[in-house]
Amino acid sequence: MKHLKVFLVLALIVITNSVSAQSTFDKWPAVKELHGVMSETFHPAEEGNLAPIKARSEEMMTKSAQLLKSDIPAEFRTSAILASAERMQMKSKALHKLVKSNGADAEIVKSITDLHDTFHEIVGLCSEPKQ
Repeated sequence: MKHLKVFLVLALIVITNSVSAQSTFDKWPAVKELHGVMSETFHPAEEGNLAPIKARSEEMMTKSAQLLKSDIPAEFRTSAILASAERMQMKSKALHKLVKSNGADAEIVKSITDLHDTFHEIVGLCSEPKQ
C-alpha cells in the first residue's frame, strides 16, 4: 500500500509538470517554437551527434531572439523570466558564433547544454505559482 501511495504522488507530480509546461507552450507560442529547435538539436548532441546543432545554430539564435520580441503573456512578464530570456538570447548568440568559428565539439556540447538548462529555467519559472 505504501508503494502505491508513493507511485500516485510521483504520478501526480509528473502530470502536474506536464500540464504546466503544456499550458506555457499554449500561452506563449514563441516558447513552443524554441522548444522544437531545442529538442531537435540538444538530444542528438547529448548522444554525440552535433550535425543538427551545427546546421541549426542560426535558427536557435533567431528563435531565442524572437522569444524576447514575442507577445509575452502578462503572467510570464516577470523580471526573473525576462532576465532568463535575455540570457537565452546571449547564450544562443555565443553558441552560433562558436559553431561558425568551428569551435571544439566539447565546447559546443557544453554551450548547448547550458542553453538547454536556461530554456528549462524559463519553462520552470513560467510554471511557478504567482504571488
